[in-house]
Amino acid sequence: MDSFNNLCHQFAAIFHAKSTSNHGVCSVSLHRNFSVFVQGRTSTSVVPVGISFEALDQHGYALNLAEIAILEEEVPAFMHSIVQQGLMVSALHNHWIFMNPHILYMHIQSVEPPLQFARKIVNAFSSLSSLPIS
Repeated sequence: MDSFNNLCHQFAAIFHAKSTSNHGVCSVSLHRNFSVFVQGRTSTSVVPVGISFEALDQHGYALNLAEIAILEEEVPAFMHSIVQQGLMVSALHNHWIFMNPHILYMHIQSVEPPLQFARKIVNAFSSLSSLPIS
């Protein structure tokens, strides 16, 4: 278990964030730092960035998952960066209506070493208009 917690800490460090570990799932929570209005009201909870890994096997491979709130105009460059690195975009959709600006949520997944996945996600962050923060 100590090796899992150490790996989880290293995973979070790539994002300059803190991790949580619960029942074999390592999670890092970030958020996008821009103003969003839902039905004319300011909201900070609608721009999450969640990255996790679980089901780590004896070879160091895990199921890696991410959900990232992105501005509509960021979709082409961000998706291109994700796909070029061999990651799978499993969904792109909205969560909320009456939102300004229009935010979409991209789900990304892979089975590979978690630190490799984390580095790819951070690399893709460079295509966004602002970096996610902790």
